[in-house]
Amino acid sequence: MIQKSFVLLEGVRSRTEHQIWRQGIHSWNSFSQAKRINGISPARKSYYDRQLAAASSRLYAMDSSYFTALLPAGETWRLYDSFRDDCIFLDIETTGYYGDITVIGVYDGHETKTLVKGINLDRGTFSRAVAGAKMLVTFNGQSFDVPVINRYFRGAMPSIPHLDLRFALKKLGYTGGLKKIEHSMGIRRRVEVEGMNGEDAVLLWNLYKESGNPEYLDRIVQYNEEDIINLKPLADFAYRELSKQMQECMRVQRDQ
Repeated sequence: MIQKSFVLLEGVRSRTEHQIWRQGIHSWNSFSQAKRINGISPARKSYYDRQLAAASSRLYAMDSSYFTALLPAGETWRLYDSFRDDCIFLDIETTGYYGDITVIGVYDGHETKTLVKGINLDRGTFSRAVAGAKMLVTFNGQSFDVPVINRYFRGAMPSIPHLDLRFALKKLGYTGGLKKIEHSMGIRRRVEVEGMNGEDAVLLWNLYKESGNPEYLDRIVQYNEEDIINLKPLADFAYRELSKQMQECMRVQRDQ
């Protein structure tokens, strides 16, 4: 959907994007080929043509970092299909104190990587775990996971587009926490961690530190893995449904 999007252009927001769609311009290519666009001066259109040419070149080169600051935060989902194969799905656990991380889970769509405090949770291991990623997917990561990691590792998060499913799913009417949304969609977790929440993970960490019993840590890791693995079907769903909404909006604008 990114090549149907114009909100990445400087000064263009949804109202102007709708005006562009209303004129039957539904792609970067059709925008550039149009001789004039109502509501956009010739000089501004020439400037936008150059911006779209640059965006097309960077998209062809799979340079996701180029788009990191271009799209409004609520529209980052439009990039998902272009970088789906190079996404990482991330979630963290903490001791309950802001910035004190116990576990970081990273899922690339094929395998999980788990970083545990006191074992392999260090900046180098984290950097290797996220190396090569083109897009980040979290649930509430804008407010929690990303700032906590950047504080813990002093800015170690890569500069790539971030799809926060909390806000993408809210556009579709799904509110509440991750587990509530999973349940409403029929996503079930392993019996061992069914019903667990973040507070339980904190309690299990304390029990693990006090007793040294690895079963407590195993349970936290299982819980965290469910968090990151379930982000992928949710991201697929959000992209699919938001794309339908956008296509319908384009049709409505065209028919007005």
